[in-house]
Amino acid sequence: MFKVVNWMIVSRSQMLVDLLECRWPQEFLVNLSKATPGEMARKLPLKAVSMVVFDLSTIDLQQAYQLQRLVEREYSHTHTVFINFPKQVDAKFLIHPATTLGAFYAEASLAEISAGFNELLKGRSVFPQDLQQSMTCNDIDDDSEQLTIREREVLQALLSGSTNLDIANRLFVSESTIKTHLYRAFRKIGVSSRGQAIAWAQTHMHEVRV
Repeated sequence: MFKVVNWMIVSRSQMLVDLLECRWPQEFLVNLSKATPGEMARKLPLKAVSMVVFDLSTIDLQQAYQLQRLVEREYSHTHTVFINFPKQVDAKFLIHPATTLGAFYAEASLAEISAGFNELLKGRSVFPQDLQQSMTCNDIDDDSEQLTIREREVLQALLSGSTNLDIANRLFVSESTIKTHLYRAFRKIGVSSRGQAIAWAQTHMHEVRV
């Protein structure tokens, strides 16, 4: 008897979808749908998708970050996996332990990805060893741990391009209060400009929700 599961691959490559279609274990019937990054938010509610596969060779990292956070916030029963994961990217930027079940580096072969997907279908997580270690390593010197909740909220808001006034209106405080939060946050994370703060937040603020 087959176990039917619905997966979605977010990619601009139809070839990848076609290559994966014929590689599932016999005990599973996988309905693999495809969506571009712009289509994912619209298509995801239409099916009971248990896994979203992000193809990072065709998706901008910042866009992948936003889509991953969408899954975390709104689809508690859906997990994620990344293929073509760049080695130079901090694992904590994209991977959330409660949501992400697997990742494959860009040099992983199709056979390795297929074998890993089979493990995922059986309820096991699949990560390269060094990536797993970086995910579980607790860096006690992480500057983000020194930030207050409000400072983290303000830094996160910078990622969406919000002005100080926009952030103040959203948080129901004065603009001068936002400037104070930014000043203190800049000192803690060691930056001196808004652009540097945004770059820092893109790399380090993987756990922040506003």
